[in-house]
Amino acid sequence: MTKLMIILASTRPGRVGLPVARWFEARARAHGAFEVELVDLAELDLPLLDEPNHPAMRSYANEHTKAWSARVEAADAFALVMPEYNHSFTAPLKNAIDYLHFEWHHKPVGIVSYGGVSAGARAVTALEPVLTVLRMTPLPEAVHIPFVAQFIDEDGVLDPNEVMDQACAALLDALERMSGVLAALR
Repeated sequence: MTKLMIILASTRPGRVGLPVARWFEARARAHGAFEVELVDLAELDLPLLDEPNHPAMRSYANEHTKAWSARVEAADAFALVMPEYNHSFTAPLKNAIDYLHFEWHHKPVGIVSYGGVSAGARAVTALEPVLTVLRMTPLPEAVHIPFVAQFIDEDGVLDPNEVMDQACAALLDALERMSGVLAALR
C-alpha cells in the first residue's frame, strides 16, 4: 500500500483546516490504496528550525528532527491541507519542510487548499517552487475550497459539494498512480 502522509499546515486556534483535513483523511482511507498518516503541525510542534547543520548533510542533532525525518522518509506521497495567509503558505509548513532535504525527494504531493475567494490558490503558487526544488512532484489534480466556512456544519464537520468530492477522488487517484511511477527514483 502507498504510505500517504497528510500534513495539516494550519496551527492557528479555531482553524477551519482541521475539518478539511479530517474529511480528506476519511476519503483517503475509504479510497483503499493508502496507509494514511495525518500529521497536524500544531501537534508536531517543531521549533523554529534549530539544526546546526544544513538538512542536505542529514546530520541531525535533535531528536525531534530525527523523528520527523523518519516519518517523512517512510512516506511515499504527501497531501498538504493548507490555508492561504497573506497570499502565501503558512510559516509552520515552511518550517516543517525546511527541516529536511532528501526525505522529500521523488515523491508526489497533492494540495488541498482552502480560503476565501481564491481558495488558497495564491498560497499554492507560492509553494510550488519550494516543492520543486526539493524534487517533489506537485500534481495538477488538487482540491481548492473557496469560502470554506460555508462547508463546515454546526458540528465542525466539512460537508463537501460534488465538485469537491470529484476533485478529491481525482487527487487520490493521481497520488496513488504517481507514487508508483516515482518509486523507482527513490
